Amino acid sequence: MVQKGIKMDIIKKIAEELQIRPDQVQAVVNLIDEGNTIPFIARYRKEAHGALNDEILRNLDERLTYLRNLEEKKSSVLASMEELGVLTDDLKKKMEQAQTLAVIEDLYRPYRPKRRTRATIAKEKGLEPLANEILLGQAKGTKEELAKAFVSPEKGVESTEDALLGAMDILAEHISDDASFRAQIRKMTWEKGMLTSTVREEGTESVFETYYEFQAQLTKINGHQVLAVNRGENQKVLSVKIEAPQEEILSWLYNVMTKGKNETCAAILREATEDAYKRLIAPAIERELRTNLTETAEEGAMKVFGQNLKQLLMQPPIAGQTVLGWDPAFRTGCKLAVIDPFGKVIDTKVIYPTAPHNKVKESKDILKALIAKYHITLISVGNGTASRESEQIIADLIKEINAPVRYVITNEAGASVYSASKQATEEFPNFDVGQRSAVSIARRVQDPLAELVKIDPKAIGVGQYQHDMNQKKLDEMLHGTVEDCVNQVGVDLNTASAALLEYVSGITKTIAKNIVTYREENGQFINRKQLLKVAKLGPKAYEQCAGFLRIRGGDEPLDATAVHPESYEAARAVLASCELKPQDILEGKAAGIAKKLQTAKLAKQLGIGELTLADIVKELEKPSRDPRDEMPKPILRSDVLSMEDLKPDMELKGTVRNVVDFGAFVDIGVHEDGLVHLSQLCNRYVKHPSEVVSVGDIVNVRVLSVDLKKKRIALTMKTK
Repeated sequence: MVQKGIKMDIIKKIAEELQIRPDQVQAVVNLIDEGNTIPFIARYRKEAHGALNDEILRNLDERLTYLRNLEEKKSSVLASMEELGVLTDDLKKKMEQAQTLAVIEDLYRPYRPKRRTRATIAKEKGLEPLANEILLGQAKGTKEELAKAFVSPEKGVESTEDALLGAMDILAEHISDDASFRAQIRKMTWEKGMLTSTVREEGTESVFETYYEFQAQLTKINGHQVLAVNRGENQKVLSVKIEAPQEEILSWLYNVMTKGKNETCAAILREATEDAYKRLIAPAIERELRTNLTETAEEGAMKVFGQNLKQLLMQPPIAGQTVLGWDPAFRTGCKLAVIDPFGKVIDTKVIYPTAPHNKVKESKDILKALIAKYHITLISVGNGTASRESEQIIADLIKEINAPVRYVITNEAGASVYSASKQATEEFPNFDVGQRSAVSIARRVQDPLAELVKIDPKAIGVGQYQHDMNQKKLDEMLHGTVEDCVNQVGVDLNTASAALLEYVSGITKTIAKNIVTYREENGQFINRKQLLKVAKLGPKAYEQCAGFLRIRGGDEPLDATAVHPESYEAARAVLASCELKPQDILEGKAAGIAKKLQTAKLAKQLGIGELTLADIVKELEKPSRDPRDEMPKPILRSDVLSMEDLKPDMELKGTVRNVVDFGAFVDIGVHEDGLVHLSQLCNRYVKHPSEVVSVGDIVNVRVLSVDLKKKRIALTMKTK
C-alpha cells in the first residue's frame, strides 16, 4: 500500500492534466487507497467521483503511481544530498519543483557518487586548482605558463600538455554536470533536432526500405515511425541517430563559458566545452530523447492496441446457434468441432478435403451428415493456412444443400496458443491441439469475450510492435482493458470459466479457481451470498465482485442484474413504489418505470445519490442488458471471393480487423485483408484512424488497386 497523506500538489497536478476537479481526484485517490478496483469505482461509486469514466480513472491511477514514485525519488535524493552535506536552500527548492525524473537526475548528477572518470583521475593528480584558475578566467600568461606549476612526474603529470589535458577533463565534467546547461541543451535538441535512419549495408532487402534514407523532426515524428526504426535498428538493418543543432548549441555554450574571460582561458574553455558537449552531454541527451520518443510512441501504440482489443472483446455474440468450428490445414487434415448453443462440444471430426489428400466428396458427405444431425446453422472457419481452400469447399457445400447454413471467417490469432496451453489441456485432456483450436474458433463467434480471455492479449493479433514494447506496462494496460470489458458485460457465475472469473473486480486467480471448485463440489450457485462461503473470498472481495456476477434462476431475482447487493433495499423500494415485486423484473414488467418516478425526490427518500438511483432503475427496466448488442454484427457469408475477382472501383462490405496509426485493415472475404490508408478513410482530414473506425466495425469500401504479387489490396472509404 502506498503511503496516505498524499501531497495536495499531486492532487492539483492530476486535476489539471485530466481537466477534472481536485475534489474528484481526491475522492478517487481515497477509494484506490482503500483497496477498491477501477471497475468497482467506475460502476458503484459514481456519487463519490461524479461519474468519471473507466478511461479517466485508469489514467488517474497511472499518473498517481508515477507522481508518488517521483515524490519517493525526490525524498531519497534529498536525503542523500543532506547526508553528503551539499543540500542548499536553492537546490532543495529546485528539487521540490522538479516535474520529471530527468530533472531530478540532472540536479543530483554533480553530487552522485561516481565511478572513476578522467576528471577524478585528474583531480587525484592535483590538477583541480588549475581547472579552477581557468574557470575564473583571469589567470595571466600563456597556456604553458599557467600549467607549468602543475607538472609533477611523481603524480603522473609529465608535461604542461598533460596538465592542461587533465584540467580540461575536470572542466568538461564540470560543464556536463551543470543541470541548467543540460536543460537548455535538451530543449534546443528537442525543438530543432532530427531523427535520421540509414541502411547499414547497401543492397539489403527488408521490410524497412521506407527508412533507408529517412529523417523527421523530433517534434513531428509519428509514433509508428519511431517504433519501426527502433525495430530496424534492433535487427541491425538500420543505423539510427539524432542530429542535434550542434553549431547552435556549441555557440551558446561558448558564449556562456567564455563571457568575461581573458583570451588564454577562453581558448582552453572552448576546447573543454566542445569535449563536454560531444563526449559527455550529447550522447546522454540522445539516449534520453530516444527513450522519451520510444516511451511516447509505445504509449500511443498501447492506447490503439487497447482500443482494438476492447472492440474485439466487445463483439456481439452470435447466440442460439449450433456452430461448426473449422480449423483448416493441408497435410494433417481440417479439424472440426460441433458446439451446441451453450458452448458444449457435442462432436469432433477430422476431414481431408485439401491437398495432398483432396478427399473433397468424402469430406462433403461427412459435413452434410453433421449439419443434418445437429442442425448446424453456422460454420466458423479459421483464417490461417488452407483457409482459402476450406472456404471454397464450404461455399460449394452451401450451394448443394437445402439448409439455412452460413459461414463466417474468424480471426484465429491466438487459437494455437490457447490449444497448447495448460488451460486447454485441462479443459479438453483427450483432444489434440487441432481439435482444441477448432473449439476455440467456434466459441469465438458464440461468445467472443468468454473465449478470448483465455488467450494472452498479445497473441490475439490486434496490436502493432507489441513485442518491442515495455512488456510490464503493456501487460498492465491490456489486463486493465480486458478487466473493463468483462465487468462492463458481467459474468454468469454458474457457467464462467476460471479464466473469465479472474478478470472480475476483486477476484484473484486463486479465488477464481476456488469459485469453480466450490461450484463443482456444491452444485450451481443459487444466490450471491454463497460467494462468502468460497475459500479466500472475504467481505472486501465480495463487495468488489458481487455486482458483476450474475445468477439466473436463483432464489433472488436481483442477483440476475447488475444491481449491487448493497442497493437491494433501495431497488425493492423503487419496485414497491411502482407496485412491483423483484420477480416481476425477469418478466419485463418493470420496463418504462423511469417515466413514473420522481428521481430527485425518491433518491432523497431512499438516502442514495441520483446517479446510483438512475443505474438501479436502468437495470430494473432491462435486467442483464448486454452492451455488446449495440455493436455491429459479424458478416455472415454464403459465397467466396478471391483476390483475382477484385477489380478497381468494386464496392464491397467488410469488417475492420485491425486499426494502426497509418490506417485500418479490412477483411473483405478474400483471405488477405485490404488496407484503407489514413488518407482514404473519409473525405475530411483525419488525424488518427480511431476517429473514424474501430475493430469489428462493418464498413463500405471501394477497391483502389490490387497487387497480386505482393498480395496487397488498397481500399478507400471515401465517397465519390
